[in-house]
Amino acid sequence: MSAFSSAPVHHGPTLLGVDVVFVGTVLAGLAAVAVVLAIYAAVTVRDPMAKRVKSLNERREELKAGIVVAASKKRTSIVRRNETTDRIRSILERLRVLQDSQLATAQQKLAQAGIRKKEWGVAVIFGRMIGPMVLGGLAALFIYGLNYFPTWPDYKKFGAFAVMVLAGYKGPDVFVANLIGKRTNAIRKGLPDALDLLVICAEAGLTIDAAFSRVARELGRAYPELGDEFSLTAIELSFLTERRSAFENLAYRVNLESMRGVVTTMIQTERYGTPLASALRVLSAEFRNERMMRAEEKAARLPAIMTIPLILFILPTLFVVILGPAACSLSDNFIHRKM
Repeated sequence: MSAFSSAPVHHGPTLLGVDVVFVGTVLAGLAAVAVVLAIYAAVTVRDPMAKRVKSLNERREELKAGIVVAASKKRTSIVRRNETTDRIRSILERLRVLQDSQLATAQQKLAQAGIRKKEWGVAVIFGRMIGPMVLGGLAALFIYGLNYFPTWPDYKKFGAFAVMVLAGYKGPDVFVANLIGKRTNAIRKGLPDALDLLVICAEAGLTIDAAFSRVARELGRAYPELGDEFSLTAIELSFLTERRSAFENLAYRVNLESMRGVVTTMIQTERYGTPLASALRVLSAEFRNERMMRAEEKAARLPAIMTIPLILFILPTLFVVILGPAACSLSDNFIHRKM
């Protein structure tokens, strides 16, 4: 027993004091887990257009159900009933802080962000009202109540409290604005290609609603946001009593000046009978040049942006790689001379 217990324990090779075998085992385990997760994600992948097609079908059914005022020939505002948003609306109305203009602005921003449910506009307003209370209350509790930062001076404590209150007030707007920015950029990238396809469809003799539907089907994979908007426009062109309203709804849902130009062109061609293909071809060339100018602008800004990372990360590493062997050889020579 004593001989067995006194046998030496063999450790694996080490590098800088770290067991190489143990580290390799851990990395192999992590790689195996990553492979399993990748296989699971590949097997359970879902069609990204399924949810969009479902929402568009719901919109088609709503229009089929007759959600149109025939007498005034205007599209009615569709607001789905939701218990949560109804309670929020009742609270805001009791407090007399719900304004129609403010609600309309919130609903338009949600539509530009790709959120079709207009009833969530009251939730944005409610979050803007309750956010400063929640974050400000937590900040006051930790800063002043519990004195969690005793070394901070008074002005720093007040500044942190003010920042939390401002973050609670601006948080919902910043979140929605971020969604709008991402969606707008995605639509801007695919708009010239969509106009080229519209020109081809118009020259082939398709109607406007059929052209929008075909372009949405062709670009749905590459630009799903733009395909979603064109599909919805095609549905509204088929069911709304005024085709002008469908184009105006497209400009309402997309926060892009180029899309407003396209909508204006569509309305003019519908009203005056001007050739659609030639007008869209001019717009497509203009948007394509604009996209090229934007890419050239980003390329021109790249050297100035890369200066700081170059100085902080690349040049020190380059100096170590170039001067390191020379410094090691010089130190070895001096050490050998002294010996």
